[in-house]
Amino acid sequence: MYRNSVIRSAALALAISLSLGAPSAFAADQATASASSTAVQRKAIAQGLYELAFSPKQNAVFVASSGGFGDAAGPSQVLRLNPETLAVETAIPLERKGFGVVLDDANNRLYVGNTVDTSVTVVDTATNKSVGIVQLMEKKVGKDGKAAYTHDLRELVVDGANNRLYVTGHSGEGSVLFVVDTQSLKVINTIPGLGNAKAPGLALDAKAKRVYTSNLLAEVVTVGTDSGKVEQRFKVSAEQPMNIALDPAGKRLFVTDQGSEMIRKYQASSSGFESKHPGQRVLVLDRTTGKELASIPTDAGPLGILLDAPRKRLYVTNRDGGTVTAYNSDTYKQVATYAVPTHPNSLALDAKKNVLYVTVKNGDSEPKGSEESVARIAL
Repeated sequence: MYRNSVIRSAALALAISLSLGAPSAFAADQATASASSTAVQRKAIAQGLYELAFSPKQNAVFVASSGGFGDAAGPSQVLRLNPETLAVETAIPLERKGFGVVLDDANNRLYVGNTVDTSVTVVDTATNKSVGIVQLMEKKVGKDGKAAYTHDLRELVVDGANNRLYVTGHSGEGSVLFVVDTQSLKVINTIPGLGNAKAPGLALDAKAKRVYTSNLLAEVVTVGTDSGKVEQRFKVSAEQPMNIALDPAGKRLFVTDQGSEMIRKYQASSSGFESKHPGQRVLVLDRTTGKELASIPTDAGPLGILLDAPRKRLYVTNRDGGTVTAYNSDTYKQVATYAVPTHPNSLALDAKKNVLYVTVKNGDSEPKGSEESVARIAL
């Protein structure tokens, strides 16, 4: 029974946080150049790939493999990849299924979100070993008499200089922000107020002492890392605000607005939310006021987002469109499209070499238990 409840919990978390988008409501600019297929290198890696990170210090790509679910599931692990060939150099075993990741390169730490166990595994990237698990909360006994976690996880951000890790805990009864001391590996605060819905997006401005989160009540919520409480909340026109990218030199937030029919049904059933916008875009916001600055059309199912501020480039994964799109982050014009079917998911950048790495999820037509891929895009 416990195993089945874990699988159901994982399925719900991933359906909401990583769902496929509906057909695009916008047509792409016909003048936009499609990138050459020779720029894209791709390799099947393992089952259940999710987020990844590039380490300049280690000259390696680290990707989380949950192993999938069911009888055909593989091992849960972090895989260290050669950044040129995508060959697996080292497999780092995990005790718990890994999904989201964030890298603290200066301190040789990779933090891996164990979504269904409401915990974080700490990996030493210099020794390629798991060195600890941070349990973010304990199980609670519900009305059915069974013990279960009340929150699941998605995104993580780290402030290595100040020894802090921030993780969103999702719950329709009230999402929270967990704060972890990365030296003691202990939870030092659990901040409420992120909204009574899934809170998929997370970004950190360490200098300004602010964490930005999104939720599926069409809100952006700002938490003060100094005050330990919610400082601002804005209603936004993005009905399904997912991942967030922050402009480090200004006041802008870039938020993917997915436009998934599955999420619409979740919103309607959980809060009576009435949809008025098809999504399929990136919303640009003033993070101090919540004012909408721009709406950028995307391919179907935008999810992952990454800003390369020095090059003025914004990259978006379009899960249902099977593409990664590149935009000029100042003019918001689409400048390139990279085909990476079936479902491109998460992004990481080698800023020095100008290379983008993408996890690619399988579609429903792929054989059960088949490996998922990482793509390398020479930009």
